[in-house]
Amino acid sequence: STLCAGEILFIIFSPASKPYSFGHPSVESVAKCFSNASQPLNGTTDAPVEAYRKVRMNLLVQDFNKVQDQLDAIKEKQKAIALAQQSHGTEIHHCWKTPIDQLNLRELYEQGSDG
Repeated sequence: STLCAGEILFIIFSPASKPYSFGHPSVESVAKCFSNASQPLNGTTDAPVEAYRKVRMNLLVQDFNKVQDQLDAIKEKQKAIALAQQSHGTEIHHCWKTPIDQLNLRELYEQGSDG
């Protein structure tokens, strides 16, 4: 932070959930920058750097939202598969869940050809 004139804030929680913090120049001044996002940062931040930071943050939020949507879709598919299995009273057989000494010759051959 000294070399780049950067403002930093660390908030650390102990195993007992006690918060500890450190900020430069102070915890309050750095926290105020994030709590009042509509207010511009102090004069040390150049406009192009601030613009890049905002664009980069928006891209990261978009990436996060895409991943979250993919996770939600996977969860929905898993629920649908579980419901289908329950309604049909069947269970999908996975050869890797069966002990090797309980596989028949065809299953052993298929397992060997897959690996």
